[in-house]
Amino acid sequence: MSVLVISSHAEFEKHLGQSLGSSEYFQIQQDRINNFAEATIDPQWIHTDPERAKDGPFGTTIAHGYLTVSLIPYLWKQIVQIDNVKMMVNYGIENLRFNQAVPVDGEVKLHVTLDSIANLRGITKAVLGAKLEIKGQKKPAYTGSFVFLYHFND
Repeated sequence: MSVLVISSHAEFEKHLGQSLGSSEYFQIQQDRINNFAEATIDPQWIHTDPERAKDGPFGTTIAHGYLTVSLIPYLWKQIVQIDNVKMMVNYGIENLRFNQAVPVDGEVKLHVTLDSIANLRGITKAVLGAKLEIKGQKKPAYTGSFVFLYHFND
């Protein structure tokens, strides 16, 4: 898989309205779900109790929605390599919609488009359209816009 390399605002801007690519599939296993539950103090049984979850609405445990969102930095780095930056800031999330639960051992893949880009007095504000695909499912786990600020060296 090739990674798109971007080193300036001008290079980023050339991709406006286009797909930036997709990540590899990533499997979400029960130990990751349990660790996330512990870190976020959210041990709801639908996530952490496989026996009880067998009788739940999904027939198995599911990943926390915010666990799937927290994978964005990891999956994003598989799609685009941003060089020549002093700093990157996660600026926000807009219009996030959870569409489908990710079952334990489910595999997810991030698809990203560059929806808008602006130069804010030398800081690049990139709004990335994101869709998290679940392998074998028609509906994505979520869709939304993620906003990053890039402080390029130029």
